[in-house]
Amino acid sequence: METDKREWNEEQERVDGVVKEITKRIGSLQKRVEGIQSDIVDIRRDFWDEVTVNFEDTFEAAETMASIRQQAEVLSEQERSHQNAHQQLKTLARLKQSPYFGRIDFRAENDSFRESVYLGISSFVDSSGDNYMVHDWRAPISSLYYDYPPGPAQYQAPDGVISGTLDLKRQYLIRESRILSMFDTGVTIGDEILQKVLGQQADTHMKSIVSTIQREQNAVIRDTRHRLLIVEGSAGSGKTSAAMQRIAFLLYRYREHLKANQVVMFSPNPLFSSYVATVLPELGEENMQQTTFPEYLERPVGRAFTVEDPFEQMETILTTSGEPGYETRLAGIQYKAGLDFKALCDKYLSWLGTDGFVFKGLKFRGKVIMTGKTIKRQFYSYDNSISIPNRLRFLTEWILEQLKTEATRHLKAKWVEDEIELLDSDAYQKAYNKLRREGHYSDNSFEDAAKEREALAQMVLDDHFARLRKAVKHLRFLDVPAIYRQLFANPEISLRLVKAAELPAEWTEICKYTVARLDDKILSYEDATPYVYLKEQLTGIRQNTSIRHVFIDEAQDYSPFQFASIRQLFPHARLTVLGDPNQAIHVHSIGEADAFEDLSSLYPDGDTKTYRFTKSYRSTEQIVEFTKHILLNGQSIDPFHRHGPKPALTRAEDRYELMRQVAGRIDELKTRKHRTIAVVCKTQSEADEVHLDLRALGVENETVTRHTSAYRPGVIVIPAYLAKGVEFDAVILFDASDKQYSRDHERKLLYTACTRAMHELYVHYVQVRSPFLDNVPEAAYVLEEMQR
Repeated sequence: METDKREWNEEQERVDGVVKEITKRIGSLQKRVEGIQSDIVDIRRDFWDEVTVNFEDTFEAAETMASIRQQAEVLSEQERSHQNAHQQLKTLARLKQSPYFGRIDFRAENDSFRESVYLGISSFVDSSGDNYMVHDWRAPISSLYYDYPPGPAQYQAPDGVISGTLDLKRQYLIRESRILSMFDTGVTIGDEILQKVLGQQADTHMKSIVSTIQREQNAVIRDTRHRLLIVEGSAGSGKTSAAMQRIAFLLYRYREHLKANQVVMFSPNPLFSSYVATVLPELGEENMQQTTFPEYLERPVGRAFTVEDPFEQMETILTTSGEPGYETRLAGIQYKAGLDFKALCDKYLSWLGTDGFVFKGLKFRGKVIMTGKTIKRQFYSYDNSISIPNRLRFLTEWILEQLKTEATRHLKAKWVEDEIELLDSDAYQKAYNKLRREGHYSDNSFEDAAKEREALAQMVLDDHFARLRKAVKHLRFLDVPAIYRQLFANPEISLRLVKAAELPAEWTEICKYTVARLDDKILSYEDATPYVYLKEQLTGIRQNTSIRHVFIDEAQDYSPFQFASIRQLFPHARLTVLGDPNQAIHVHSIGEADAFEDLSSLYPDGDTKTYRFTKSYRSTEQIVEFTKHILLNGQSIDPFHRHGPKPALTRAEDRYELMRQVAGRIDELKTRKHRTIAVVCKTQSEADEVHLDLRALGVENETVTRHTSAYRPGVIVIPAYLAKGVEFDAVILFDASDKQYSRDHERKLLYTACTRAMHELYVHYVQVRSPFLDNVPEAAYVLEEMQR
């Protein structure tokens, strides 16, 4: 309901009053920042003047260290104060532009006083420090705004549940301190505000739209009970937005115990990481750690292999259909992604406890001083009831002792004598000081010279053996690549561990393919997780116990094996996964099975909660109505009521005509002032060609690859599998023909590509369109002919 002019003026007067207070606070805080900055400069300039330096004796040295430490602590505290004040200034600057976006009037039970609560991105109190002019959207009382219509309502306060009556729920759109829109609303956040926000042009960074949080999103944001949250939602349903706001809520709620560096988000690619990187700072919080799953795999694999990433795997699968070995590769990817293969790996690990370990021999100065067989014999001499990691620790200690013995054999070797002659005066002084400290000097100069020579020889040997000892301590004598290869090089091992019926029919071919890749020093992406899992089980799991919350976006692309690995890597963390089974485009997820069923099995009953978002906010109603019919089960997707033109289908006779159509379409869209226009191709190789062809036609554009971390507004050419999670004002789908999109695993890729569009969608194809478009009702699109 629109408010009358008098009430509008009263509300604007309040905004003006709040902005005036914020401006005063900014002024005083800026003076404080300048003062702290001056103090920091003075401390740094005068640092050593304030420190008494004396290392002559132990007592004076201790005093010196204490003095340095004291000055460093003073400097560190001032720098922290400066950083906090600077962060407050940034938050106040945002509040000044838009102090709040919502208001609720709440009257608690048995209380005649009605409290007006204004919600913004951060709390703001008046100069007395007693009255809240703005409440943080994450505060307990703010949940009333998202969860209830006017009427009976309650919220969970620190002291218990507060019940009462919600008398008013009002929403604002405030920009540059002026109210642009204001109305009272009911259960859901008002469509008028949401339409205005969503109707804006797409940015190259994700917006933080806390004013448009819906009730189902709010439940996800504030859930603190469950260890595993699964958020399934259609494209554009606000999953990522809810995840970012959940992180901001957790950092606010547990600010005394939870820091941003204890939260990690697994993103699908560097482009997505850049896309969401500005959200938390906009909400007044530090950014959490971000990584991708391939980055997590790289370190433990090390230099043993070149690791294929998921996009290289995807590119191979999409471009080599029909070639020899294609079906074997598909079968291998699907089997190695599952928990059945993990079970085989676990049984293989048990078998390795009694046989099968492969060790590398140790060399010193080009000669083998300990063979792999000797190391293996020592390893299996330990009681096999001791865990493998512990036996490897015992083995490491034994090898280091053997190296000490080996070193003594070289004390009088000629090569050591030769190296002693090359030592500089510092080395001699170091040997002298060592012997003096240990009280080894006597009145016998001959004996002293012999001791000096022995000390120098030991220094030479320590230096030469240091690298070998380091390698031993890092278990580099353990040949993990050979151990992993052995599982495939000897298929009878797997048949000894599991029944033949439990292996894929193509197991023999899968083994041959895997061995060939490993011998070429290439670790296929489907092998990377099992390889790292096997290595960590052998050497001791690389657990990160400091992380408290893990977020996984585009989680439908993760395999059950990968989920199990993440569960072990972060044993103390709560997990929030967000995904859309309809966008499961990787080969291991072919089919209509529950993408998260195996994940739920990793957590005890009662520790898991699944939320489902069915309303799509990103795209116009016309685009959602078009795209949902591409799917086999898309009818449950509910479009938000924001209107735009129907998607258009355009046929081309050949690729030459297609290119000219796309170039003409881009020119047409530019006249409508769209900030972001994406030409979405099926593969990277196709995107690279289109990028060059468009430039030849005079169309400036950028191409996005798996290494791209950001892009500028304008025209970009991007493969469909890299566009996941990102949105554009207009999307031109390049060549949605039957030759491009007809296999089962390509249906969801086509859907994913189309759902990147916010306002306009154009589907171009050569001759015959994809059969996945046949189920789209004719009323849901227009057929166009273009002349160029």
